[in-house]
Amino acid sequence: MRVSSTPLRTDVTPARAFAVLARHAAARGLPPPAMLSGEWFGAQAVIAPSLTVSPGAFPVAPVLDAPPDVIGGGWFGYLGYDLADPSGRTGFLPPSAWGWADHVLRWSGSGTCHLESLDGGGPPVSTMEALLASAPPASTWSAGPLRRPLPSEHRDAVKACVHAIEAGELFQANICSRFTGTFSGSPAALFAAGVSSLAPRRAAFLSGAWGSVVSFSPELFLARHGRAVRSTPIKGTLPRRGPADDGNAELLRRSAKDVAENVMITDLVRNDLGRVCEVGSVTVPSLLRVRPAPGVWHLDSTVTGTLRPAVSDADLLAATFPPGSVTGAPKIRALDLIASLEPGGRGVYTGAIGLLSPAAGLELNVAIRTFEIAAGAIALGVGGGITADSDPEAEWQECLHKAAPLEALLAGVEQ
Repeated sequence: MRVSSTPLRTDVTPARAFAVLARHAAARGLPPPAMLSGEWFGAQAVIAPSLTVSPGAFPVAPVLDAPPDVIGGGWFGYLGYDLADPSGRTGFLPPSAWGWADHVLRWSGSGTCHLESLDGGGPPVSTMEALLASAPPASTWSAGPLRRPLPSEHRDAVKACVHAIEAGELFQANICSRFTGTFSGSPAALFAAGVSSLAPRRAAFLSGAWGSVVSFSPELFLARHGRAVRSTPIKGTLPRRGPADDGNAELLRRSAKDVAENVMITDLVRNDLGRVCEVGSVTVPSLLRVRPAPGVWHLDSTVTGTLRPAVSDADLLAATFPPGSVTGAPKIRALDLIASLEPGGRGVYTGAIGLLSPAAGLELNVAIRTFEIAAGAIALGVGGGITADSDPEAEWQECLHKAAPLEALLAGVEQ
């Protein structure tokens, strides 16, 4: 399998290119594009210009020797949390869906757009340059306000979780609620607007006959390049009221509750990776870093390791999925408790979305801050980590802080 990469003569931004490609595909009856935006594979963005994404299991891809930073193509898709729900509940999207792209557009860290392919796939460079130079017709969406569950329902679930922690059943669990509403119009237009206004680090868009996943995640679940693997779990949140440090960043770093959340989950991720990594290779090069995300400050830590030679991507996922930051510790008990306390399946939310490339490796986000859209319905999951120190009302307010930028985006409010 050959890998090629050619720079294009264009200064189009990734968000505009995505909008152009989405309208081009719709006008010609082609599948819509898929996109990763923010910090993926060392690039600003990766787009599959038109991609058929179908329900199916996690794929197997060959491993190629390729130049650094070249992606070429690969499998775009997602793994829903439903795959691990011990109760067998599901959302309204398939539990897993993937699509193969033999060519992509990649924007390098410096902003140069490249047309890349595997085995010569894709159009000529001149054709793609001409397409990206075209102006996209306007496309819009409309959605009613999201319906929230009763705050008392979330508070009661938090209280029950705290009682389980006090009884010694577990140390922490992630308890979530689901906001739902109606949606019409273009999910791609919603994604393009969110990428431009929110600038999330791990955004992703996938769509098919089954519906659409519109993710504005800030969190890396897994990055595997060669045998090097990395995970950056987020745990710990306080509201952010502007682009400048409003004081909450320092409060978050000094919060005993949030620090405890993060340290416990970081240790869980260390243990998960330790199951498939070489002995002594798992380290924590970054602990308790405060970083901004849309509407909030987060604490994150980074865990790295070196996979054992015989470990496949499927083995890696078997050891680590679903992400520790959205389940709890110990993970198995947390999964059971979540199933007993949350009223319905999570769907794609708190699963993982990303790309498996034969040339570049595997990168997946944690599917938080993520809209799920199908058949005129839209859902948004929100939640947070619960410890023995959790206050039920504060946990509900954290859900609202996380949802606020996405609710504003959905309503068309400029941010």
